[in-house]
Amino acid sequence: MVGAWLCVWLFAGPARGLVDAPLPADGAPATGGSVYQRAATADLPATPDVIDASTAVTAAAVSPVASVAAAPGPEESAIDQAGRAERVVAAAFGGLTRTPALSARVRQLVRVGDTVLKGTGRYIQSGVAEDQRYRYEYRLSAKTEEFEVLDICDGLFAWNYRRLGPHPPHVERIDVRRVRERLELLGIGHRKDQSAYLGGVQRDLALLRQYFRFVSITSAMIDDVPIWSIEGTWNLDALAWLLKDQAEAIKSEQGVGPQDIPEGMPWSVRLAISKRELFPCRIEWLAIPGRRPVPPQPTQVVGLLEFYDVRIGDPIDVSVFVYKPATEGLADITETYVPNVHPMRQ
Repeated sequence: MVGAWLCVWLFAGPARGLVDAPLPADGAPATGGSVYQRAATADLPATPDVIDASTAVTAAAVSPVASVAAAPGPEESAIDQAGRAERVVAAAFGGLTRTPALSARVRQLVRVGDTVLKGTGRYIQSGVAEDQRYRYEYRLSAKTEEFEVLDICDGLFAWNYRRLGPHPPHVERIDVRRVRERLELLGIGHRKDQSAYLGGVQRDLALLRQYFRFVSITSAMIDDVPIWSIEGTWNLDALAWLLKDQAEAIKSEQGVGPQDIPEGMPWSVRLAISKRELFPCRIEWLAIPGRRPVPPQPTQVVGLLEFYDVRIGDPIDVSVFVYKPATEGLADITETYVPNVHPMRQ
């Protein structure tokens, strides 16, 4: 069955699995990076590139924004590169939390061993902060298996429907009010990124920021759309915590390589963020595919999540956030989920 690490990571936002557990206090990722605020970008260098009106991205309700990263200089240090990369990813995340209306179509690809799954879906988001609702659905299929996920928040509950391969469908529910109370208790109830603690694209991006550190940024194009291409590598404390039996090697001076981690687990991540809207239009996971052991070799793209036909500011039909599942097979996981809600880095 295709149920390896990579599937966990691609389902990380909606499928509330491994990555929901908090990092230990002494190994938690350091807080860093500025959160996107349009009013605060005036002193930042503007990008010379803008997205043409004929492209697939529509920004009906969003004014062109200044870039949070200048073109890289010829002698830019690795620290400067990492700083710019982190700022752009933080800006994209902050922009998502403040977007009052958003819809996009989704394409996905997952490779585990010799099996390749392809799929499509859609993402819809409306409102900000406590008023935010989202619907994130997609279906992946291979010759012998099919995965179906629906991640939806109606403002009262966050629901997650999963049908993974031959297993029976499963529905989980989280009381949103309890999560908000937990955030208030942690002193972060004022933040607008509450959906990042529940699901949706915000959670996908928040988890990437939690577990990876972004180290390089280059200017590139996807079709006619100017983007920032940003590379991320593991936060070693997080990797050591996840792979406890390899923790000593991971933290050693020699470290480990992509051939040393389990099959299907990503070694690095690459983000494509549109320069004008600062929207994460593509996420790629890279690893060495194949059964272990494998010899050292270049990594390949083993997972891809792409958002296209992005509409920002278009009217949203609120009926898409209505969800009334059958009670059979429904599990309310609020009591176990809420204690594991911990601050994510800003």
